[in-house]
Amino acid sequence: MQRMTGLLVGAVFGAVFVVVNAQSPLNTLTAGLLRVAACLAAASVLAMWFLAVRSERSAGKPAETAGTAQPAGTAQPGTPGMYGRGYLIILVAEVVLLYGGLQVLAAWERPVQANVAWIAFVVGVHFIALAPVWKDWNIAVPGTVLTLLGVAGFVMVSTGALDWVPFVSGVLSGVVLLVGCVGFGWRITTAIRAQAAQTA
Repeated sequence: MQRMTGLLVGAVFGAVFVVVNAQSPLNTLTAGLLRVAACLAAASVLAMWFLAVRSERSAGKPAETAGTAQPAGTAQPGTPGMYGRGYLIILVAEVVLLYGGLQVLAAWERPVQANVAWIAFVVGVHFIALAPVWKDWNIAVPGTVLTLLGVAGFVMVSTGALDWVPFVSGVLSGVVLLVGCVGFGWRITTAIRAQAAQTA
């Protein structure tokens, strides 16, 4: 359940990225469709989370056990170390970097759009840093993409494409998070259903 809860948190943040940053220069229809799609994607992860909870309660044991199909090289979800000291250190560092970086950008009087790029960059680096801690290199993929989208946003801040920074570093980052969460959530729930069918 720890992995599914992590996916749910990621999906919520991904939806927030899209909802907050889907704005001009996108037209109203496109922005509205992106927001609706993001909310539906997050809702689907929530539904998968409830399915995992129900499966765990009905089985009387964690739904994500060693019998479920896990990507090669990943740590078993729910192990005590998943949210241990390494995770807490990275989380604290992320909060400090986010807050401190935003303060520095404000002091330098950088355009407000740069804040979105910084957030995407820090969140991406946070996923990359978590990969060796959780022994799950799959999360380094969206982490790398978010980091690159953050860097791209910083480059755009100094160009005539400033207005597009929220789309590139915000909306696209949210889409990456949502696609990853939905994809991994589907794999986990598929494994749960297969396991339930075998034990039925």
